[in-house]
Amino acid sequence: MLDIKRIVNDKEKVEKALQKRMIDISLDDLVNWYQERNKALVMVEQLKANKNKLNKEIGELKAKGEDISDLSKKMKNTNNKINELELQLTELENKIKDLLVTLPNIPDDDVVAGGKENNEVISIQGEKPNFNFKPKNHVDLMTDLGLVDFERGTKLSGHGYWIYTNMGARLEWALINYFIDTHLKNGYEFLLVPHILGEKCGYAAGQFPKFREDVFHLTNDDGFLLPTAETALVNYYRNEILDYQELPKRFFSYTPCYRKEAGSHRTEERGTVRGHQFNKVEMFAFTTKEQSDDMHQELIRNGENILKGLGLHFRVSKLAAADVSASMAKTYDLEVWIPSMNEYKEVSSISNARDYQTRRGMIRYKSADGTNEYAHTLNGSGLATSRLLPAIVEQFQNEDGSVTIPEVLRPYMGGLSKITK
Repeated sequence: MLDIKRIVNDKEKVEKALQKRMIDISLDDLVNWYQERNKALVMVEQLKANKNKLNKEIGELKAKGEDISDLSKKMKNTNNKINELELQLTELENKIKDLLVTLPNIPDDDVVAGGKENNEVISIQGEKPNFNFKPKNHVDLMTDLGLVDFERGTKLSGHGYWIYTNMGARLEWALINYFIDTHLKNGYEFLLVPHILGEKCGYAAGQFPKFREDVFHLTNDDGFLLPTAETALVNYYRNEILDYQELPKRFFSYTPCYRKEAGSHRTEERGTVRGHQFNKVEMFAFTTKEQSDDMHQELIRNGENILKGLGLHFRVSKLAAADVSASMAKTYDLEVWIPSMNEYKEVSSISNARDYQTRRGMIRYKSADGTNEYAHTLNGSGLATSRLLPAIVEQFQNEDGSVTIPEVLRPYMGGLSKITK
């Protein structure tokens, strides 16, 4: 959630920043409501002071046995005015809150305006694979090698689901274990979080109320299936005050992720590229505002190093404002090359939310001077597997139809170096 004082004090700059997200927005009403609310608040405080004075005078007259009828009328009128103003205050505060919770985060100054077309490629790692044979696509490779059963996944749950089978299940599990071991070596704390979350979790993460329909809700409860471990992790310290000396806090979590909207259903995005359920290891950090930028770079390096360890060709892109998710101020995507699609696909979005989520979740830290400051939150996939598998089987396929297993995964595969029929 945005700081209302920042909006009031610098409305035009905030509007201009939000317009980089390609939304036409005016914050005039919000500023007017806030100013009306402040005036009403002052009036209520003045009336309450008058009420206290009247109470004292009435008490003195009563003690003397004198008539209090005139003062009683004044008291009644004062109470009526207070009640009217408090109703106005409640209405104004609700209007302010209802609008504030729908506003996206303010993009950082160095985030360019526009959509995907303005994303900037920061670096390209490794070489694109060159084949001296006709390469297969990942769906055919996975099917031929018995790695994934697409038909039975659809039979069980419908479009957007699949079943990892045999060596495919082992390869998926090897990836997850490789991620876990890497983050542990980097000093991150491992959390296994609930998969069913309460409404407040979605609100603090910034996904509710605007994107509430994008998740799977339980039929007879107010809970929902987590779309990403970020939604749980951001709430870990909800309504708590940390000490600045405890920060930064570095966490990671493994969960399946459940998404109602699986996105595009283009033919080239069949297979495991898009789905309603996929596995992901998520990095998450709580920092002071001073630590925020350095932590963002650390998370990016962590994701890059995992991909470099796998030997995959990938690139890093800095997203333009309209391509940055609503809760984030800045995002870098790690994108792997999938040869059959002739394009790069995102396997990690590494983002800085600044204090947007912590304002919603009341997550603060006591600074060195004793004041309470809102913490900063950062997150990034480390990594998601459903697009890594297509990239691995396509980039490391061999002419005989086999797939070479990346060396870092072999200890988790019983030392196996290749998957064959």
